[in-house]
Amino acid sequence: MGPNDTRNLWLSIGAGVFATFLLYSYSQEKKAEYDKRFGSTKRVVVAKDDIAEMQTIYDTMVETKELPADFIQPEAITVPDEIIGNVAAVPIRKGQMVLKNNLLTPGPDTGIALQVAPSKRAIAIPVDEVRAVAKMIRPGDRVDIFAAVDSGKGVNQKREVFTMMSDVVVLATGVSVVNNIPRMFELDASGKNLSQIALTGDTKYTTITVEATPKEAQDLFYILSTAPGNLFFALRNPSDRTVPPRMPSSTSDSVAGRPVVSLEGAPPAAVAPPMMQQPARPAMAPTMQQRTAPPPTQRPGGFHTL
Repeated sequence: MGPNDTRNLWLSIGAGVFATFLLYSYSQEKKAEYDKRFGSTKRVVVAKDDIAEMQTIYDTMVETKELPADFIQPEAITVPDEIIGNVAAVPIRKGQMVLKNNLLTPGPDTGIALQVAPSKRAIAIPVDEVRAVAKMIRPGDRVDIFAAVDSGKGVNQKREVFTMMSDVVVLATGVSVVNNIPRMFELDASGKNLSQIALTGDTKYTTITVEATPKEAQDLFYILSTAPGNLFFALRNPSDRTVPPRMPSSTSDSVAGRPVVSLEGAPPAAVAPPMMQQPARPAMAPTMQQRTAPPPTQRPGGFHTL
């Protein structure tokens, strides 16, 4: 390398250092100006993308960002590790600060008891794919419940299907509760490591917990005690809150289109009481007056005289 090359190399290095110094000086100057205008800055955790309600928060969903200290809310999270694995209690928009009161953590206040409305009861009903809309029902959905009830015996036995309850809120599917953390923890086969299972989209549940009045709960318990497989769910649109008038029960005749003859509303036919047979009276002998009295004569005008 010649003297000229060496000189050019040093000139390049010096120019680079000088440019770096200028850039640093400019950044410090802008930072001082920024701090003077908005105050000092602080690093906080913000959402990298939109986070839906009840969605588990992972490290890929958040990032840290420098914001003016005067604009940072008191409940803002500053360390990402503090929120990883928690659940968003409300929707969090992209770029929005993550606050402590936006998160849910496991605890007694997230159980199902507080989700039951006053004067109502929570009832768990066993389900399968056919009776629970292929297990696509989720906590918070609203459903109609249909019941199939058998009555009569022998040739008079019949099955009726009717709408038992309408516009019923689903409190839980399995162990996934509405407004609760949609995840659970289980030990692995070794019994040492704890694994997290996301319940969002879970279709392995075997029960659906609904809200019912005490009378509805009593009726459900009756069917569950006799034929638990005779309860069916129909999923409703969340904006459909209408309760239609109760339809007539479906039977084999109504499904086949045959005329349904019902004698339930017909008044009972009047049945005359049986006449009691009176004993024959013995013939009485004519009295002396009847034997000697002359036959009656008829006067003009229709009057009889003796």
